[in-house]
Amino acid sequence: MGASSDGADTLTNGEAIPDWRILEPMQLSPILTAALDAFYETGFHGTSVREIARRVGVTVPALYYHHENKEGLLIALLELSTSDVLSRAHAAAEDADGDPVRRLSNVIEAIVLRMTLRARLAALEGEARYLSPENRQRYRAVRKGVEQLVRQIVEEGVAAGVFDVDDPAETTRALLGMCQSIPRWYHAEGTLSPEAVAQKYVGIALKTVGV
Repeated sequence: MGASSDGADTLTNGEAIPDWRILEPMQLSPILTAALDAFYETGFHGTSVREIARRVGVTVPALYYHHENKEGLLIALLELSTSDVLSRAHAAAEDADGDPVRRLSNVIEAIVLRMTLRARLAALEGEARYLSPENRQRYRAVRKGVEQLVRQIVEEGVAAGVFDVDDPAETTRALLGMCQSIPRWYHAEGTLSPEAVAQKYVGIALKTVGV
């Protein structure tokens, strides 16, 4: 893949590829930062718009000027979250020179690094069940991209004879399911670093596909 004129790699959709192993703090607006903290601490239903406004130091009408309602804050955060992991997963896959083993290893590593280094944002995905049908469909459309990428890699590995998998679709769901469970138990102050967790999960993923 070639480099853009400013030296940054690009995805097929023209967006700049991030250095997928480095996750800098996301630059969220004060309102989204307050909403993320509140949703993480007390859940979507346990958080009021008034509480978010209080944390930011603005009035409720001022908050509504930027976001239509509380669900609008949730979908904004979820779309940021899923777009972030999707772009990093694609960057990780492209960094593997077409080898299915390396592609799967890189993608799982990218997903786990994001699940650990951005655990609060990743944990928010559990609140997606409170979205309206329309917003849930928008969210799932972006999230589906990660599943399609992993399934494609698994199928490529089976076709190349390097993966021993009977059902690529179910295997993909199992791999993503184990990654999505990380925010439920991971704590930054724990004994495992994000990099150590990522390497453990890469090992589990490779064993799952028979490597």
